[in-house]
Amino acid sequence: MVCSKSRRQEKLKWSVLTLSQDPKEGHIGRGIQQRDEKGKRKLGEINNLGACTGGEPLAENDDPVNVSRSSDDEKEDHYQARNYSKKKKKKKKACETIGFFKVVNHGVDPDVISRLEQESINFFAKPVLEKKSVGSVVNRPFGYGLKNIGLKGDIGEVEYLFLHTNPLFLSQLSFGNDSTKFGSAVTCYVEAIKQLACEILDLTAEGLRLPPHTFSKLIRAVDSDSVLRLNHYPSSNQFLSGAKVSDMSVSLPRVGFGEHTDPQILTVLRSNRVGGLQVAFPDGRWVSVSPDPSTFCVNVGDLLQVMTNGRFLSVRHRAVTTGHASRLSMAYFAGPSVHAKIGPIPGIIPAAEQPRLYRTFTWADYKKFAYSLSLGDNRLDIFRSCVDEHDELGF
Repeated sequence: MVCSKSRRQEKLKWSVLTLSQDPKEGHIGRGIQQRDEKGKRKLGEINNLGACTGGEPLAENDDPVNVSRSSDDEKEDHYQARNYSKKKKKKKKACETIGFFKVVNHGVDPDVISRLEQESINFFAKPVLEKKSVGSVVNRPFGYGLKNIGLKGDIGEVEYLFLHTNPLFLSQLSFGNDSTKFGSAVTCYVEAIKQLACEILDLTAEGLRLPPHTFSKLIRAVDSDSVLRLNHYPSSNQFLSGAKVSDMSVSLPRVGFGEHTDPQILTVLRSNRVGGLQVAFPDGRWVSVSPDPSTFCVNVGDLLQVMTNGRFLSVRHRAVTTGHASRLSMAYFAGPSVHAKIGPIPGIIPAAEQPRLYRTFTWADYKKFAYSLSLGDNRLDIFRSCVDEHDELGF
């Protein structure tokens, strides 16, 4: 299947938006939308430790970060190089302090996004029995899920469709009369988001002074174990298991998807205009993320924390629902081959300065262990290092 425009063909631009807590509003703010002298949209700076500056003018040291992927002249080449370096630093700081950031001007074709969003809306509007038939021929945990999250009894006010991104897996699924359209929408979306995830991971590697494909080669592999989960959090006038959310005894807001970290390398999330995503700050506070369907939320996963020896943080996050409106999110989890060896990357740890925090393991071993636990359990402690520091990964 060929996706004709999974990424825009014109000049590509994307920016990293580091996040800061607004102490007055208690939420993660968005960037300042400005335009330069040519009328081009810019992204305002937000200090990692400061409050969102709203619509006020930028300070002199708050340079816009808007990186063009191509240039027309030497002046723009210089601008591109200078701001590309700034973007790497901003993303690196976000990964080290929070483990979460937003990406705007990402270049993903809006049509690719809207197609999958509409197909997802159509799917979740179907009768429960019809939705349950999707994935009935494949092994758990894939396919349709209703309220039950994982295999350990975690419950959330959510229904979801969990899909492997392997083309062979997708070809085995039947979406009823809409199979061709739905399958095409999923394939094109995965292709575009995988490309974006690889760009982000290459930027991550360069920020750590590693070869650019150190991380991205793991998800570019033919047997990459990346997955896609489509989530629907209902409004109060919608039904899950025959009961209205507003009729339930527990007051709103309710848990849509309980607190957890993502076990993979990196997660790229897109949602509609309805809020609900919250991330845990290092001091333990839960901070709501302002919804913006034109951006992608990116968070560090457990494997990236391990490969950076704890330098990047796998962020704890959750989804809550107020019942006021229906929320739809699409989460791409970038994972390696099940046989890939994961551990702190040689060269990232100065031998005399910092101990090796994690031992080497395969993604298959870690995934099996992670799925055996409850959603909010800490998974990484058991993989703390007590082995030979010279254990090789083959990177």
